[in-house]
Amino acid sequence: MALAFYYASGSPYAWRVWLALEHKRIPYEFKLMSFDAGDLKTPQYRAINPRAKVPAIVDEGFALYESAAILEYLEDRWPGEPRLFSADVRRRAVERRMVREADQYFADSLERLVDAILFTPKEQWSEVRIAEGWAGVEREISAWEAAIKGEFLAGNLSAADFTLYPEIALALRIAGRKAGLVPAAPLGPRLAAWKQRMEALPITKKTWPPHWK
Repeated sequence: MALAFYYASGSPYAWRVWLALEHKRIPYEFKLMSFDAGDLKTPQYRAINPRAKVPAIVDEGFALYESAAILEYLEDRWPGEPRLFSADVRRRAVERRMVREADQYFADSLERLVDAILFTPKEQWSEVRIAEGWAGVEREISAWEAAIKGEFLAGNLSAADFTLYPEIALALRIAGRKAGLVPAAPLGPRLAAWKQRMEALPITKKTWPPHWK
């Protein structure tokens, strides 16, 4: 019985899990959920994830939510190549640290920006809130520009890349709705090259958010 994967288009956290499933070539049943239709608030879905958010998975009756925990589970449940985390204990520690950094710092700035632009009617936009949200994203972009260890964030392609890439992609997409907010080259040269490498991956093209196409 294939693992059931609950996803909604536009969620960077659900996109992370989709990338991981494709990377590890794990068979899954794709469950496309709709925010607008209220799919996440149904009793059936709340029985899987009482927080009414995506992503979530159900594997042989075992339900799990929270994207970082799901990636750890996938690696433990389907060990071996291709890996989400290095077999080397120190490299794996760095990858896990990067996952937590992205979720703790970049995601915090991202969610402020999303709230200021996407979840606020345009006629109520606050220039101050939007500028503060983007400034936080820019600080994180600078930090990650300095943090890259090679072609990918921690050297080899890993869960760290699958975590940060969707967050950066969403930040740039949302910020682009505010004319003049995003500079012509918002990313430094190393992060821009990394973004191009991520976008060239077949799994990125396959998992591109449906409503972004």
